[in-house]
Amino acid sequence: MRILGIDPGYGITGFGVIDSERGQSRLVTCGAITTPAGMDFSARLEIIYEDMRKLLENTKPDAVAIEELFFGQNVTTGIGVAQSRGVILLAIRQAGLEVTSYKPMQVKLSLVGYGNATKHQMMDMTKRLLHLNAMPKPDDAADAIAIALCHARSSTSLLAQAQKK
Repeated sequence: MRILGIDPGYGITGFGVIDSERGQSRLVTCGAITTPAGMDFSARLEIIYEDMRKLLENTKPDAVAIEELFFGQNVTTGIGVAQSRGVILLAIRQAGLEVTSYKPMQVKLSLVGYGNATKHQMMDMTKRLLHLNAMPKPDDAADAIAIALCHARSSTSLLAQAQKK
């Protein structure tokens, strides 16, 4: 199964594509969709949407997993990220794909076994699971890979398989 993981943002949207079969995963590609800070916000959203469409077309994922939004201290930033996430979801839907959302704590629990795992612990486990020498950059891409790995582990669980039947 080819899984596209997405860490949404409006300055940087991280993505990671993995192939996962029988509990083994392999990194296919990763990177980031970026937009210039001074640009009109609607133009930034258009770039994200168009680049996401091209990414979906080029990588042909079987499944898409995206991080659910977490509104911390800065609600203004959260609103912008929510708008970015909206155009990403639209591109996924138009590609005819289902999307699964994961909370940051779910991703941490799935990979590290601890919902309050540190960034370092997450990166270390991602590196180990994919047999990488170094963590991909930028951090947003690394986060997206972790989201894809979370989906690979969650979608093949016995509970997930039972729910599909």
